[in-house]
Amino acid sequence: MNNWNSVTEKEDFYTLLENSTERPQIIFKDSLTCGISAHAKHKLQSGFGLIEGKADFHYLDLLAFRPVSNLISQELQVTHQSPQIILLKDKQVVYTTSHHAIDPAVIARHLS
Repeated sequence: MNNWNSVTEKEDFYTLLENSTERPQIIFKDSLTCGISAHAKHKLQSGFGLIEGKADFHYLDLLAFRPVSNLISQELQVTHQSPQIILLKDKQVVYTTSHHAIDPAVIARHLS
């Protein structure tokens, strides 16, 4: 997951939203103080080969950048959760999940 782009400013979000018209975009919202979030991140790292190369990946530390997380929730009309995966295509949310349901194999199916 070294090649994930950090989302730290609202402009980062609007850029990835625009880029979703060309290529799928995945946002992983992470809480560094949450054990469930750490588990979800580990699952993503372990199964990264299933989704690598199929989308652009974005990482949001929602504790450090909560206003950006709130903006994403508002703009996409997605309930804020942590940890959370949001998959965008053509500026639309095509898949979102959170907590223990985060699974690279399921994400890969939505990228096909």
